[in-house]
Amino acid sequence: MEVFNNISKVVKDDLTQVIIPGSRISIAAACFSIYAYQELKSQLNYIDTLHFIFTSPTFVTEKSPKEKREFYIPRLNRERSLYGTEFEVKLRNELTQKSIARECADWIEKKATFKSNATQESMGGFLNIQTTDKQLTYMPLNGFTTVDIGCERGNTVYNMVNKFGAPFSSEYIRLFDSVWNDESRLQDVTEEVIECISAVYQENPAELIYFITLNNIFSEFLEDISEDVLPNESTGFKNSLIWNKLYNFQRDAALAIINKLEKYNGCNLADSVGLGKTFTALAIIKYYENRNKNVLVLCPKKLKDNWMTFRGNLINNPLAKDRLRYDVLFHTDLSRERGDSVIGLPLDRINWGNYDLVVIDESHNFRNGGALSREDDEKENRYLKLLNKVIRPGVKTKVLMLSATPVNNRFYDLRNQLALAYEGRSELINEKLNTKAGIDTIFRQAQKVYNSWCKLAPELRTTAALLKQLDFDFFEVLDSVTIARSRKHIQNYYDTAEIGNFPERNKPLSLATRFSC
Repeated sequence: MEVFNNISKVVKDDLTQVIIPGSRISIAAACFSIYAYQELKSQLNYIDTLHFIFTSPTFVTEKSPKEKREFYIPRLNRERSLYGTEFEVKLRNELTQKSIARECADWIEKKATFKSNATQESMGGFLNIQTTDKQLTYMPLNGFTTVDIGCERGNTVYNMVNKFGAPFSSEYIRLFDSVWNDESRLQDVTEEVIECISAVYQENPAELIYFITLNNIFSEFLEDISEDVLPNESTGFKNSLIWNKLYNFQRDAALAIINKLEKYNGCNLADSVGLGKTFTALAIIKYYENRNKNVLVLCPKKLKDNWMTFRGNLINNPLAKDRLRYDVLFHTDLSRERGDSVIGLPLDRINWGNYDLVVIDESHNFRNGGALSREDDEKENRYLKLLNKVIRPGVKTKVLMLSATPVNNRFYDLRNQLALAYEGRSELINEKLNTKAGIDTIFRQAQKVYNSWCKLAPELRTTAALLKQLDFDFFEVLDSVTIARSRKHIQNYYDTAEIGNFPERNKPLSLATRFSC
């Protein structure tokens, strides 16, 4: 056995001696780099064959008829490593990547075959070399890169590689061959590897630059997305009557809200008056009802007719075919112990903890939070009743808040409403937010900035000045759990041909009246 520390004794130097014309090489490793090929090009160009196994699923796709992809952007680090790992930046900066990639792609077509582990089973990395008179194994080998063969430094304290001859190497060769021939474990990805490497030197259209830019900007967001938080279209909610009545901007809002409800357990829809928050909420209700969820709508008494019409078997119900079945209660019903609700439910027998989704219309009525009422310190206010009767007990409850004015004169108004979604326990939301500070700290700092802004002279007290002073974390919270759009936003970013023009508001008239004594 021989040991290489890849400092004073380097694997690459030994490989240049032992790889001779006609050699057969087999490698099991996590990744492959064209720069490792470049270091051993003189030897690899004259070998017989190279068999390479990606030890983790790489370039693995579903077994279906292959369609040519116009653009392909590698997503995994081990896929991107084909044209340079993070430790090969210096080599990439030499601007020889195109010529190396072209040579490597031609060599792979002639000499190499790549397969990938298509299972979740773990595999170790090693390199075998077979010649007419020798059998050698180098291990462990995490990847076939310039770092692993000792040409570049990585981020590990040590990079020790052992070299074995026969009979030990014979066992590794036999192991590799048995895995290589197991079609149930491996998938041939040679074409995918060639395609990925070829993309480096091909003359690509300008659209590719655009797609790569989008990928780099939104890659972190895309990695966070999973099927668990995306709307499940198999529920058929897009075939519902309410979905097909929505405008394009309302559909975007509905899909985004479902995502936020699944990820953060709550969302505040704060679109301007007249943008159809009720219809957007009805589409979301239909989605959850199709998933056999129980839905409660909490609204003020003055909005009773709106919500009762859409769930009733009435001739003026435009959504009668959707057969919406949500329960309707008034905000004041939370404080009542007896009597019936507007739809005839006995309040003393409602299973309050069995609602999967609560839609709160005019949610700003809950902006004051969980302070005890002044009249009776032993009595809970409606806010705490909602938390303690509906949200905290029983099933996990998601909360959709509807309000065009979620903030009155302090940011705490919004925080108190959002707190309903995380049961008043900030640690439940803090672990999901991509922020440096917790949500309570974020709103406390935002309120402090707002208070200072209010004291400025009128000419300095501008919206731009306030936005400039607010911390980025505050906007991160708003993006995560709120949707707020104005009519101007809709006109600027959506095709409004179907909607038509929004009515113009008349300027207010200023009238002066004189009184005579």
